[in-house]
Parts: sequence; C-alpha cells; structure tokens
Amino acid sequence: MTLYQRMLILWSSLCATAFAGTAEEVAKHLELGSQFLARAQFADALTQYHAAIELDPKSYQAVYRRATTYLAMGRGKAAIVDLERVLELKPDFYGARLQRANILLKQGELEAAENDYNIVLNHDNSNTEVQEKTALIEQHRQLRHQIKSAFAGGDCSTVEEYINHIIEVQVWDASLYRMRAKCLEERGELKKAIHDMRIVSKLSTDSTDTMFDTSKLLYTCLKLNPDHKSCYPFYKKLRKVVKSLETMKKKVADSDWMACLEEGQKTMKFDPTPSVQLNVFRITNRCQREAGHINEAISECNQILEEDPSDADILCERAEAHILDEDYDAAIADYQKATEVNPEHQDAKQGLEHAKRKKTQAGKRDYYKILGVGRKASKREITKAYRKLAQKWHPDNYSDEEEKKKAEKKFIDIAAAKEVLQDEEKRAQFDQGIDPLDPEAQRQGGHHGGFGGGFPHGFHHFGGGHGGGGGDYSFKFNWG
Repeated sequence: MTLYQRMLILWSSLCATAFAGTAEEVAKHLELGSQFLARAQFADALTQYHAAIELDPKSYQAVYRRATTYLAMGRGKAAIVDLERVLELKPDFYGARLQRANILLKQGELEAAENDYNIVLNHDNSNTEVQEKTALIEQHRQLRHQIKSAFAGGDCSTVEEYINHIIEVQVWDASLYRMRAKCLEERGELKKAIHDMRIVSKLSTDSTDTMFDTSKLLYTCLKLNPDHKSCYPFYKKLRKVVKSLETMKKKVADSDWMACLEEGQKTMKFDPTPSVQLNVFRITNRCQREAGHINEAISECNQILEEDPSDADILCERAEAHILDEDYDAAIADYQKATEVNPEHQDAKQGLEHAKRKKTQAGKRDYYKILGVGRKASKREITKAYRKLAQKWHPDNYSDEEEKKKAEKKFIDIAAAKEVLQDEEKRAQFDQGIDPLDPEAQRQGGHHGGFGGGFPHGFHHFGGGHGGGGGDYSFKFNWG
C-alpha cells in the first residue's frame, strides 16, 4: 500500500469520525429541544435548535422543529422563513408545506396558501382538511373583494361585518385590523379602534406610523373625555415614544450618531416593551455601525430579523455592518436574500455588487491596513499615521540592500495609501471596492490613479532625508 493510499484511508476515517460526532451532537440538541418545547420553555428550545442548525445547516428536522417553536410563540414570519428552508432541503415534506399553508392563510396570503394546499392535494387528494381549507379560501377571497368595495364606498357596517367573519381565520393580517379600526373611528368607537391599532403595532415590525396613528386616536379620545382612565396614561406614554423616535431620525439626518444612540437608550429605558425596542433598533443599528460599534449593529439587526426575517431594509443594514467587519461572504448572503425578498430593491442590488467587489479586493492592497487606521479615520488621523510610517520606512534609513528593497516597497505602499485616503474621490472609489491605483480597475471604469512606475525622482523629497527631526514631512513626488 502506497503512502498516498494510507493517507487517504486515514483522512476518510477522520472524516467519518467527525461526521459521526456531529450527528450525535445534533441528535442531542434535537432531543433537548423537544423536551423544552413539551414544557413550553420556548426560549430554551430555540437555543437547542439554533445549536443543532449551526452544527448541521442542512438538517431539515432541526429547521422544522425550530419553525414549530416559532409558531408556538406566535412568530409566524420567522416560522415561514424556516419552513421555506425546510422545503428547499426536502421538497416532499408535505407536513411542512401544510404548516406553511396554514400560516399563509392566517396572514391573509390567500394565493400563496392555496398554492401550497393544492400541492398537498396533488399528493393526497383524499385529505378532507385541505379540501375544506381550499373551499374556505375561495369564500374568503370573495368576502375580501366585497370588503374592499365596501371600504372604498364608505360602507363601514358591511366592512365590519365581513371582517369580523374572516378575521377569525386570518388572525395575523394587519391590514384587516387597520381597516376595521378606521371604520370604528368613523363610528366613534375609539376604544375599540385603539385596541385594533395596538394589534396592528404588534403584527408590524416597523410600527412607527402605527404608533403615530394610535396616538391621534388617543388624542381624539381625550378630547371627548379628558379624564378617561385608559386613554390618558397610554397616550402620554405613546406620545413621548413617538417624539423620541422622531428626534432619533433627526439625529441620523444630522449624522449625530452618538446623540441618536443616547436618545435610543432613553427611549428603551422609558418604555422597554419589545415593539418599542425593535423600532429603536431600526434606527440605532445604523448609528451603531457609523460609530464603529459593529457587533452592536449586527446584534440589533439580528433581533429585528428574528421577528421579520424578510425585512429587506434591515438585511441591507446588516450587510453593511458585515462589510465593515470584513465578513464579505455574510454580506453577500444578506444582500442576495434582500434581492430575493424584493427584486426591485436598488440598495440591495447595488450593495450585492459592492460586496462582491470588496471580496475580490480583499486579496489586494488594503490602504487602511497599510496605514493602520480605521475606515472612519479622519484626514488628520491619516496624515499622522502616514508621517509616522513614512519616517520609519524611508529607504534612506537602511544601508543593507535587502532591507532597503523591503523599505522601498513599504514606502511605496504607504505613499499610495496616503494618496488614496487623502483624496475624497479616490477614497470613495476604494470604499466601493475599486482600487483607483490599480490599472485593472482603471480599465473597468476606475479613474487614473497617477502611480505610474514607482518613484522616478528617488526619495530625497522627504522632509530632510533621514527623518530624524520633526518638520512638515510633506511629500512632493512628481509622479510624471
């Protein structure tokens, strides 16, 4: 037996052992997850299923069980995403397809639900439960058409009657509650309208507008009855939250990231409810990123996406944070998912190309790393870093030929980094994944960088030669 054959056998044995160990760990997590789920300890069950999926992302059983846990928690949007993944891994898992159809029906997605039910019926046309669901969908489709016509015509009594009927099934359709709230407001049933709007805020991830509409209802309620015990405390609290969110948006517009984060902390301390927290995170995740708090930015995006995994805007925000963290594969994955969710999302399409360029660029010169500065570094910080490194690596400081050659290369990179990062246009190109000094990038549409063939006039322009003293350290190379 040759050495190669022995090595191959050893490698195969190691792989088999590792696979067996992973499978055993996955099975253990699944068993623990099932135990927690049976005791309605949903958070603990999720922890186990997360761990199982991390070990084996293609375990459709782990993903399916996590979906059922999300469903038990009333988190339909998260469950849908997992069920879609299950059906990618195992298209003939009709139990998962039936679960997805049931959720889609609750969300009012009648066409998508009907499509899933029909696929199940094609597999088993004797399934009476599914037959009843398809018949129910046809009834609800007609009722929704009548609701739409009645609402447009101002016939609120008909709207309420039909919504009251179908909302028992389509319990997660925010549009029905919003429409009914509008009709209740028209009839002066403000307390009931406020109740419906509260449900809308729970069903919607970005509920800032819903909060604003609810605050207007509460204000109207208070005008009619200033001493109303339910309206006043809630109105006062909600008005403060809405005002804080608007303040945060203004801080973002002014690029005042730290002030935005401080306002966000105050808001969550004042009202720690999950819906308020998620609305704060929708604003602060960008502030965290811009302030250089990458882990915090990703964490806030994660929490929003746990509630609504199909939020294209937040997927793009998280992708931007991944880029700053130099995790280009994760950024590409987020942008790709965002384009799948919304094919017309321009930021997602442009971001995807940007992330791909950054990944390609990762193997080339990184001017920020060359100078040892962060991507948010100011011109002053760049100049300071440049002067320090240029003084250290000036070739005239070295007498040994090998060391001098090494210093020359370092010095060229340092000067190139300064040229790019001190020039706003070139720096913007580099931040977009295009090296303005790379001839290949220039042929693909980049601008001429100016670093033609090195240093035609030597290194004698560096503030005094050997860099021993202070001085301006300004370089005046003629790049020809």
